Amino acid sequence: MTGFGLASTDYENAKFAVEIKSLNSKFLELNLKLPKAYSEKELMLRNICSKDIERGKASVAINIERSEENQKGATINATLLSKYYRQLEKINIELGADSNNLLQAVLNFPDVISYNEDELDENEWNILYKTFTKALENFNAFRETEGAVLRTDLELRIKNILAFFAKIEVLEPLRIPQIKSRLNQFLEENVGKINIDQNRLEQELIYYIDKLDITEEKTRLKSHCDYFIETLKSKDANGKKLGFISQEIGREINTMGAKANDAQIQQLVVGMKEELEKIKEQLLNVL
Repeated sequence: MTGFGLASTDYENAKFAVEIKSLNSKFLELNLKLPKAYSEKELMLRNICSKDIERGKASVAINIERSEENQKGATINATLLSKYYRQLEKINIELGADSNNLLQAVLNFPDVISYNEDELDENEWNILYKTFTKALENFNAFRETEGAVLRTDLELRIKNILAFFAKIEVLEPLRIPQIKSRLNQFLEENVGKINIDQNRLEQELIYYIDKLDITEEKTRLKSHCDYFIETLKSKDANGKKLGFISQEIGREINTMGAKANDAQIQQLVVGMKEELEKIKEQLLNVL
């Protein structure tokens, strides 16, 4: 689910900043970046994120910005830098490549520069954790606001489906007499009225019309739509449940379209399908 949360705190000439972002995903994909000194806290932070974020491709960036006078020192591994440089220089000569920026490239190699931030400061950690908690609160508030908009849109789509459904209920009682009339007319024109066995015809019509009956589909569709709205109003995370209900709605709509044998009803079924596709797209962003 998409979301965004940002929080920052100033403490002793340092700025603690936490940014949380997420995009749609069926599962939780968490990318967590934090200062090396606090790496032992990573598992705890991941567990908190897993519980609160639940789903989405999430990125959590935790950063400490210090003023120049409070910057902790950095150490260059001269032996490793020299080794990398010679190797890269040799390769460049063999390839005839440009060697102007070799030093700059080597400085970005792993372990060439190490920063003296390996010791965990409990006071700083407390500030950082509070900042993280605030960012998470802002993140969830953002998603709640977006969720309210999504709920309004989903309710509208279901209402649109029910509006199409109401029109089908008006047309459906007219469908069977029209089918009977067309069949009788066809038989009279091609067989002759006096050659028709009325008893046999009635039996065949009952069997045929029973196959076209959509009473059960209408009942189930109305029930599924009502259940969708009921589930949507729940405060629990019901994104997957809503997805399953939408599948059941689609199944009933498809069956009604297959049985309709009526151009007007089939047009209304197409409208219902369009609304259902919009619902499925939105459900990708619902927990």
